[in-house]
Amino acid sequence: MKPQIKPGLVVISRMGRDKDKRFVVLWEVDADFVMVADGHNRGISRPKRKRRKHLLATRYEFPEIIALKEQGRLTDYDLRNALGRLQDTPQDQA
Repeated sequence: MKPQIKPGLVVISRMGRDKDKRFVVLWEVDADFVMVADGHNRGISRPKRKRRKHLLATRYEFPEIIALKEQGRLTDYDLRNALGRLQDTPQDQA
């Protein structure tokens, strides 16, 4: 069964110039699109709109990122820090 792409989930881009890069899903736009950011090239001030079918879900999830976003306290540093913790792990897909 295919894992659902939802806010807080770490995903890997499968298409586009950002192919093979990791992002965190910030929110869902509709049934086809989500907004993602990584804190480097795509910060929270200008997240990237990506089609769900162009994303590969991983087994990593950051509910604390979504909690900070809901409180209005999410920063690019928080995203970089969360994704940086995964740098030593292989890019596992769910």
